Amino acid sequence: MCGIAGWVAFDNDLTNHRNTLAAMTEPMACRGPDASGVWLDRHVGFGHRRLAVIDIEGGAQPMSVEADGRTLVVTTYSGELYNFLELREELEALGHTFRTRSDTEVALHAYLEWGTDFTSRLNGMYAFALWDPRSEELILVRDRMGIKPLYYYPTPDGVLFGSEPKAILAHPDVDPVVDLDGLPEMLTVSKTPGHAIYRGMKELRPGHLLRVRSGSLRVERYWALESHEHTDDLDTTVGHVRELLDDIVQRQLISDVPLCTLLSGGLDSSVITALAAKALGAQHAGPVRSFAVDFVGHTENFQPDEMRGTPDGPYAHALAEHVGSDHSDIVLDTAQLIDPANKYRVLAARDLPVGLAEGDTSLYLLFKAIRAQSTVALSGESADEVFGGYRWFHDADAVNADTFPWLASFRRFGGRALTQPLWNKTLLEKANFGDYIADRYSEALSEVPRLEGETGLEARMREICYLHLTRFVQTLLDRKDRASMAVGLEVRVPFCDHRLVQYVFNTPWSMKTFDGREKSLLRAATRDVLPESVAERVKSPYPSTQDSRYDEAVRTELKEVLADPRSPVLPLLDVEHAQRSAAETAGPTLRWNAERVLQVNTWLSEYNVQLDI
Repeated sequence: MCGIAGWVAFDNDLTNHRNTLAAMTEPMACRGPDASGVWLDRHVGFGHRRLAVIDIEGGAQPMSVEADGRTLVVTTYSGELYNFLELREELEALGHTFRTRSDTEVALHAYLEWGTDFTSRLNGMYAFALWDPRSEELILVRDRMGIKPLYYYPTPDGVLFGSEPKAILAHPDVDPVVDLDGLPEMLTVSKTPGHAIYRGMKELRPGHLLRVRSGSLRVERYWALESHEHTDDLDTTVGHVRELLDDIVQRQLISDVPLCTLLSGGLDSSVITALAAKALGAQHAGPVRSFAVDFVGHTENFQPDEMRGTPDGPYAHALAEHVGSDHSDIVLDTAQLIDPANKYRVLAARDLPVGLAEGDTSLYLLFKAIRAQSTVALSGESADEVFGGYRWFHDADAVNADTFPWLASFRRFGGRALTQPLWNKTLLEKANFGDYIADRYSEALSEVPRLEGETGLEARMREICYLHLTRFVQTLLDRKDRASMAVGLEVRVPFCDHRLVQYVFNTPWSMKTFDGREKSLLRAATRDVLPESVAERVKSPYPSTQDSRYDEAVRTELKEVLADPRSPVLPLLDVEHAQRSAAETAGPTLRWNAERVLQVNTWLSEYNVQLDI
């Protein structure tokens, strides 16, 4: 995995702007700690920071293909192609020759052979730029599910782009401005595809490419979920899901550097770890390494709540013992979670005050510890979105609500406190917060591919699944990407393989829940590699510390911010409500309220953000 940045300016000679391109590339160093490179031509500049995973010696970037003394195409590339060996073999049969073993070079030759239609042949996670000097055209490409991020900023004579907003914000012509279009996007618990919150900046939508020529900037879709009648019976469906998972995990184990799995003891991560152990064992390459996060005293003192009925530790250990993994627990203490330096690193990784607060800090610390021993990790992320794992999938009130189902569920359990936490009511009205969410929900529903003749619950659950696969999953993929790449750890997401996503999307809801439980298909397809306790475990979210000292530290910090008249966040708050919350609330509500306010306060001061509201 890597970090990319670039600049195309058809009215400028960029060969004189190496320092600017270097300034855009340098913030990506965390994503690519192993090497850096810059390539410049008259109207284009590419920057690259490399995390070496495949072909350590030969995969330096930016990379080009040349013939007869001419440059045919250049790329700055981030990601992994899991079918690059097959593509390479096909291209060699067509007469192409290669000088490296990297998947990056395969992508270049695939473009030369098939043009932009090459995107339909790619299997992987990727975000990259191609410059074709023959046509003087820039092409930006993002993977189908949006696993890897890619932002761009149109300019009067071209475009700026980067893996993260910070690359674009490093350009001297770009100011960090958030207006009344960006503010509600930032404050809601959903993600609008293409929206980047900062004014003028956009995120390339998953499954899309961007073509930039002089005087022309055009976005094109190359992949989207489609609806088809599902004709396989239950046994065939379960068998095909397993075949896909076996193939996906096998492909994603390819690496020239140490590799591991993330193991929580839940169904999703346990499936990935078990299948990885099985595949490595067949190659005589095991055991698989696995890592889990825990907190000091958490298992021993665990108290069930409405979100989490059991601690992760015993289940992670049961799976590790069952498959014979080389397992380690990363045990965090409250001091690490409270440390302002760690909280700021999480904010800096996102460039925005969004996320899960303490849950993001613990994830960052987990990845930091893993990175000392491994460079690549396989994750169980996105199985809930693909197979229907969240509680609100199975809550009739949330399913039938006239909004995103997760928002309906949050409102039921936390009311206004969790969905519109301490913000000034006048500000929310000025930003049309309620209308903004309603409009985004309506837009999302208008995109759903309908199946002719499908009605009732099946039609509604197709909508619910689509919302999760295009809106909700993006928030979690972003979270995992930023937290992992902040420490130079590549996280792969097998459940986001587009073949699996497309197939399961079209299985009827009655089949997805054939045994009356969440994720019925996944459990049935993999039960043979799991211990009974893990196979039967009820869905439990990412763990959270139950140490009351953490809550008190957050409460204290919130009171300090509210008491300081210089705090930049104050004009955005209902201060009296915030003061009451600081004094009276506790647990998840306090954390959600307080930590979002604290993040916004730090972001406004450290990023010198201009609020045009």
